[in-house]
Amino acid sequence: MKIGIGNDHTAVDLKNEIIKHLEEKGYEVINYGTDSTERFDYPVAGYKVGKAVANKNVDLGITICGTGIGISLAANKVKGVRAAVVSEPYSAKLTRQHNNANIISFGSRVVGSELAKMIVDEFLNAEFEGGRHQRRVDMITEIEETNKLEGAD
Repeated sequence: MKIGIGNDHTAVDLKNEIIKHLEEKGYEVINYGTDSTERFDYPVAGYKVGKAVANKNVDLGITICGTGIGISLAANKVKGVRAAVVSEPYSAKLTRQHNNANIISFGSRVVGSELAKMIVDEFLNAEFEGGRHQRRVDMITEIEETNKLEGAD
């Protein structure tokens, strides 16, 4: 499995730990983030990971900024992306199982490296359950594609 990872300047060290963790598990990792602690605009990395996921250049994505929020917002602007911000493993697992999220986001100022590894592992080991969840994911896609939701307007 190929994983795209992106980060801003606040998350260089955590990103490097996550890359090492993933490579030790046999994942191929493509770095779309910065390797410098000089100020870096998180929307750039969020966009790059989002495009890589949407274009199927990578299977899944990981984005990291100070809180995980800004970078996930940028990634979510790319059509076909479902990026979720989480700060613990349970939500990481469920966002794949129930929401078919294809990018996980978290904050380098929110979670430590060991917790981040657990979050990533739960996300990558989970699979979309489909079934009753598919209808809701389809609704999200409808909003994305039409800027409307049948029956809600």
